Amino acid sequence: MRSFEYWVPTRIQFGRGAEEKTAEEVQRLGAKRVLIVSGGASARRSGLLDRIEEQLKGAGIAAVTFEGAQPNPRLSHAKEGVRRAIEFGAGLILAVGGGSAIDTAKGIAHGAANPGVDLWEFWTGRAKVEKSLPVGVVLTISAAGSETSDSAVLTDEASGQKRGLSTPFNRPAFAIMDPALTLTLPPWQVKCGVVDILMHTLDRYFNPVQDNQLTDAIAEALLRTVLRCGRIAAADPTDYEAMSELMWAGSLSHNGLTGLGGVKDFAPHQLGHELSARFDVAHGASLSAVWGGWARFCLPSDPGRFARLGREVFGLTGADERALAEQAIGAMVGYFAEIGMPTCFSELGIGVQSEEQMASMARAVTYDGARRVGSFVSLGEEEILAIYRLCNH
Repeated sequence: MRSFEYWVPTRIQFGRGAEEKTAEEVQRLGAKRVLIVSGGASARRSGLLDRIEEQLKGAGIAAVTFEGAQPNPRLSHAKEGVRRAIEFGAGLILAVGGGSAIDTAKGIAHGAANPGVDLWEFWTGRAKVEKSLPVGVVLTISAAGSETSDSAVLTDEASGQKRGLSTPFNRPAFAIMDPALTLTLPPWQVKCGVVDILMHTLDRYFNPVQDNQLTDAIAEALLRTVLRCGRIAAADPTDYEAMSELMWAGSLSHNGLTGLGGVKDFAPHQLGHELSARFDVAHGASLSAVWGGWARFCLPSDPGRFARLGREVFGLTGADERALAEQAIGAMVGYFAEIGMPTCFSELGIGVQSEEQMASMARAVTYDGARRVGSFVSLGEEEILAIYRLCNH
């Protein structure tokens, strides 16, 4: 087992009725004024926002609601949230929704605690987060895992850049996880969430450190569970058991557990982020569209790792490592197709891209040549362009 440091401070309330403990968690932190951050109209339409507001009011907690968080959450929206949080004197930011609302809430918390710093400075690395407001979460979408993760993503519409920020200050103080709140999700959102959960684990599983036996076994068990329950939930999003397993898997996939002792790769995420920023496609869909190309490009570097995925997750057998590796990639891409997720650019809805456009995308992923991405296989502009070409059909 390799060395690691692990700290996940998020207090979790999980199960039916967990929503009713929201005010209790806010009170435990001593917050008197709360800015509630939510996404589209669904949280209001379902009555969830009304119930949360009434619950806080009944506990003597002042609250205002800031709605409108979008998929691929916008920097400008988070900045407006910062202004409102400061104006209201919020002591806690409460996200009600999925990853977009949560990441927006994290950004607002950082900005409100550091009013003299431009929020984007944290995401570009020009400023370091050294203090923030506490964030609480009432989760309604199992996908991003942001309810327990140390990461958050924002998109700057002005520059067209989508960037992630990892810091211990991104860990929410508490997460309310009631699977019943996910049972009205549209099938497309459920499917995108399934892909995101799988990818958060695959992007840790594929790394150059391969002698962490327990960590690998945990990752493989999570992948098997998500594949099985994702198939059920994609067909019937009202299946409570399947949706509850996905909700817990979403948190475990992105709180660091499935990669302890290893080195995160996350190259497919970086390639997908560029597609989301440039074409405003769903995050999960961008990941399924690029993973097959990434896997085929990386296969020669370590066929054994892909073969292990085939054996331990898909139950494949055979002595030929290369053949098993290819079958494993085919099985994962086939699963994406089975649940109705895109596996190439045309299925993603962006069409076949020109060589010039793909070169521009590859350049952007590297921040104009300032970085390489990935740890399983280190990728620069040339390699990223080659992967995009494999996806370009």
